[in-house]
Amino acid sequence: MKKYFLYTVFILLFQAGFSQKNDVLSFSEYLGYVKKYHPIVKQSNLVISESEAKLLKARGSFDPKIEVDYDRKKFKNSTYYDKLNTAFKIPTWYGVELKGSYEQNSGEYLNPENTVPTDGLYNVGVSVSVARDLLINERMATLKRAKLFKNQAAADAKLLVNDILYKASMSYFSWLRAYQEKKVYDAFVENAGLRLEGVKRSFEVGEKPAIDTTEARIAYNTRKLNLEKAQLKYIKTSLELSNYLWINDVPVEIKNTLIPDTELKTTIDYALQIDTIGIDESLENHPKLQSLDYKYKSLEVDRRLKQNNLLPQVDLQYNFLSETPETINSFNTANYKAGVAVRFPLFLRKERADLKLTKFKLEAVDFDKQATSLAINNKLNSAQEEIRSYENQLTIADTIVSDYSVLLKGEERKFEIGESSLFLINSRESKLIESTLKVIALENDLLQAKATLFNVLGI
Repeated sequence: MKKYFLYTVFILLFQAGFSQKNDVLSFSEYLGYVKKYHPIVKQSNLVISESEAKLLKARGSFDPKIEVDYDRKKFKNSTYYDKLNTAFKIPTWYGVELKGSYEQNSGEYLNPENTVPTDGLYNVGVSVSVARDLLINERMATLKRAKLFKNQAAADAKLLVNDILYKASMSYFSWLRAYQEKKVYDAFVENAGLRLEGVKRSFEVGEKPAIDTTEARIAYNTRKLNLEKAQLKYIKTSLELSNYLWINDVPVEIKNTLIPDTELKTTIDYALQIDTIGIDESLENHPKLQSLDYKYKSLEVDRRLKQNNLLPQVDLQYNFLSETPETINSFNTANYKAGVAVRFPLFLRKERADLKLTKFKLEAVDFDKQATSLAINNKLNSAQEEIRSYENQLTIADTIVSDYSVLLKGEERKFEIGESSLFLINSRESKLIESTLKVIALENDLLQAKATLFNVLGI
């Protein structure tokens, strides 16, 4: 119920707000709603949140730990052993772990090596890997990968938002084109209607033959039929546009009182921010290339880890022992517990294979980055050429429309003095309508080319 209430309130505010602006839904305002409320845009934010959660999880590997280990065995009124071992461990960035622990053991059958003073035994020490896992280990690699994944997720989110804004823009352009075509047919239906009434009056007073009324009526109905088709197209594009308008998880429907910005071609560069972006700069900061770069760096971390696994595993530990921890100098080299563990596979087949596989992945990403960079560069050049060509075509098409308008007006003046016919007027008018629609189509192609440039730039 709350969602529908919010929906109703928003519709009223939506209509009231735009009624103050002549009911024009500007392109920039439309994109603002898409960026703020569209579910796919919100989904991109979830990708970033997921990467942040994974980074937090990776950092958890470096959290200090408290461990308590208690064992007791009692049988037939005899306490075989009663062992308590508590420890506090602090992992560090490199393969070093600081540790402090306390032991208290007793029992009739306690293993002699576990015998400690009555009040227990304290130890403080360190364990370190001096070969494998010293400079890089699984814990360090996981954290580095998580940081890189966060940056990669941010770049991928930019691509996701860019793609939805591109699709939303194309939908707006279709809506604009349908509206402009409808307005053209509106105007020419009105002209055809006035001409039909004029011909009828001329026929009634004997100035025009009956056949002229038939021809005028055919032209009028033809214009009405085209207008009906244009209105249907406008309704369909309005509904398609509504797919991108949401508020508080509720879809918003475009009302008939809203119209597109017919002067969009003068402001689209600013709206899409393609007027301030340098091509070289955009390639350097392109989110797709950044995503591949972070992927490469993540694999580079894997390569270092796999390379490190070729080293032997040598773990050292040294612990100072004391039964009076409150006295600092009681921890000395006279009482200690130390150890060393060495592990090394003889053939290293698994480790060498893992390293080779990682190197292959690095080469694949490098090839992908080169191909993507070339593809983006070619798409940029193609989009720029399209924009230049459509601008030139529009200049020519505008001249054609202007000339057809002059011809139509001249033909109408000749018709008024009886030196022309309705057939010629309708022919001139049809050519004018056709050329006007071509201008609208070219303007729309130009807008789409600029949106494509926006999409390729990954803004």
